[in-house]
Amino acid sequence: MSGRALNLERGLSYMSHRAKRIAAGFLIAALSLSGTANVAAQEDLGLYARSAVLMDGGSGRILYGKEEEAELPMASTTKIMTCIVALEEAEPDTVCTVSKHAVAQPKVKLGMVEGDTFYLRDLLCSLMLESHNDSAVCIAETVGGSVEGFAAKMNAKAQEIGCAQTHYVTPNGLDAQDGGGNHHTTAHELALVMRYCLTQSPKAEEFLEITRTPSCMFTDISGSRSYSCTNHNALLQIMDGALSGKTGFTAKAGYCYVGALKRDGRLLIVALLACGWPHHKGYKWADTKTLMNYGLEHYELRELSAPKLKADRLPVTDGQQETVRIELGEDSENGKRIQILMRPEEQIETRVELADSLAAPVAAGQQVGTARCLLDGCAYVEYPIVTAEQVYERDYPFCLRQVLGLAML
Repeated sequence: MSGRALNLERGLSYMSHRAKRIAAGFLIAALSLSGTANVAAQEDLGLYARSAVLMDGGSGRILYGKEEEAELPMASTTKIMTCIVALEEAEPDTVCTVSKHAVAQPKVKLGMVEGDTFYLRDLLCSLMLESHNDSAVCIAETVGGSVEGFAAKMNAKAQEIGCAQTHYVTPNGLDAQDGGGNHHTTAHELALVMRYCLTQSPKAEEFLEITRTPSCMFTDISGSRSYSCTNHNALLQIMDGALSGKTGFTAKAGYCYVGALKRDGRLLIVALLACGWPHHKGYKWADTKTLMNYGLEHYELRELSAPKLKADRLPVTDGQQETVRIELGEDSENGKRIQILMRPEEQIETRVELADSLAAPVAAGQQVGTARCLLDGCAYVEYPIVTAEQVYERDYPFCLRQVLGLAML
């Protein structure tokens, strides 16, 4: 057994009987990697985490995966979704009133007093820098009307992002369940949520500003109580180019983390679930550095060029001309340059689907096929193939003109 596996095994002695059973299962799983289409993911990096992902933040491509589709609790990494939903649904100066339910949340907490009021922007710093559970509930009740109402917004956003294996019950990540199941996600989908927060949300800049803040101080609106928060995302200090991140821990979830780094134009996202239990708080930082360095060392940024068509015309039946000129339309990103992280030996596959022939009438700009750029069987760029001109159907006047023309020869 490896030294890392032995450390995990020793860690079981500090846990409850139930936690030991859970962790024992994780220990066994931590010694093997799941199969995946990406050859790189077959390499054993010796990760502590049961479930892990290294993602190309630009394209969403998984560069390395270990049991990345396993559904597991996510602890306070939940709060990245809480933050982005709040930013998109409410203004920073929204007044948040503290409820009895918010005050009753377990540690870690800001220490609110029932009836006090705060500006949303201050509670978002409390949420993301110190991971305060009471701030999460106060935000949820303000923006969603209730914890349940806010969870519905979180789940709707998850579906919008493309997360089919994620279910939110709480805004703070505490373990819970409802009619939809347990509070859970996968490493793959946790990385997708972080990618959305950084590159796709209309509030991406605001999210980044909050999560990169080293520390902040604020008071309740009355000014009677003051608070200080410090950012606990160690990645910001231990790796150049670190952008954002969120830690998490519960007895059921173990240590969790999602973080992002940008260097030389490469945006890398790491997501870790079940990455050790006490007293192994540092495992998540070791795994994060391992995965980030793996991405930086093995992947380079390449631009995907438009595929070339083998022919520039298609046959037309019953038309006033026998062929029609075709061309590539605008790509699926509306002309945006598409870049993707690839290993030096990897190649892009081009796949063209095109009609054999067309029947007149044919309109200019009519889609007649699709050209795709694929990597690992996934299409990252898709171009419509369209007609570049109009072809009229053969009608009586056209046929008459043809006959008269022949008669005059």
